[in-house]
Amino acid sequence: MNTIIKACVATALVSWTLAAGAAEPIKIGVTGPFTGGSAPMGVSMRDGVKLAVADINAKGGVLGRQLQLVERDDEAKNERGVQVAQELINKEKVVGTVGFINTGVALASQRFYQEAKIPVMNNVATGSIVTKQFVGPENKDNYVFRNAANDTIQSAMIVDEAVVRQKHTKVAILADSTNYGQLGREDLERTLAARGIKPVAVEKYNLKDVDMTAQLLKAKQGGAEVVLTYGIGPELAQIANGMEKLNWKVPIIGSWTLSMGNFIDNAGKNGDGARMPQTFIQDATTAKRKAFIEAYQKAYKIDRMPSAVSAAQGYDSVYLLAAAIKQAGSTDGVKVREALENLNGTVEGVVTTYTKPYSHDDHEAIKPNMVVIGEVKNGRVVLAK
Repeated sequence: MNTIIKACVATALVSWTLAAGAAEPIKIGVTGPFTGGSAPMGVSMRDGVKLAVADINAKGGVLGRQLQLVERDDEAKNERGVQVAQELINKEKVVGTVGFINTGVALASQRFYQEAKIPVMNNVATGSIVTKQFVGPENKDNYVFRNAANDTIQSAMIVDEAVVRQKHTKVAILADSTNYGQLGREDLERTLAARGIKPVAVEKYNLKDVDMTAQLLKAKQGGAEVVLTYGIGPELAQIANGMEKLNWKVPIIGSWTLSMGNFIDNAGKNGDGARMPQTFIQDATTAKRKAFIEAYQKAYKIDRMPSAVSAAQGYDSVYLLAAAIKQAGSTDGVKVREALENLNGTVEGVVTTYTKPYSHDDHEAIKPNMVVIGEVKNGRVVLAK
């Protein structure tokens, strides 16, 4: 009898251990700048991610397991991003990571996910090269995905707005000195060259610069009819304010970051009229968007999202990753990557409803027809008319 009892107890213990193992949470990394000039993007992305995880967990999680976020502030620094990536992979054992706000941080850090065969979802970084860093023939498989409008898409839209819609032929480019700014500037110059246009001025500035007078004077003296920008909020505001000081009123058209709260607030009325590509505008145009906006406002007690694009793309990135884990029936990185590249059905997000967003050779979920032009008006971003 004792032998039978012992066997039953042993069987029960094994069953309990397996059940406990099955109930362990699925760890997902979240990396972005939660402090500093890029913080509106990082915090908004993280908060959008949290809303998605709360929704999914409330419905039972994925594969019967809850999602658990492991957050790390990469401070928009390449070296810190590298440290965070290694920590999330080796110490926290994440099955995937969402984030990367800054192109330079992404390019420095995502190689660790590639080597570990763990998918990473770039939900804000837009440098055109980001998803091409590990393509064939050197790499059989690529573990870097994105659901943000890359700079190839954005540069085409910026130039189309400036040259085709607004009929400007004399353009100036002001871009910051980061990887993001300089890669974006290269995309703009290539796109302009394809239309036979050479900028009258191409000027660079550094993060935290507060006086753009020299760069703006070169653009003005060159006869620029429009200023094209690639940078982030604080310095973009210095451009708008510097133009006001020079009493120089020409349009500002730039990358999506002109929608950042710290551009809108710091530029004030000088930012009105600035135009930029947007995947998401804080406007309840669908039931899904309405619910998302209201949930964000309620959870974080805020009216205007610091970076609505970042929040929406962060939210959607979790749903895409969760759908892949569910389809794979596993958290194994190889299987999750394969599922991402061949997702069945649709994934309803707030940016769009995704149908087959990725393939083995295309890791860009956002296509040109999903992006609109926004405009700053009275302290908010609205759809440009």
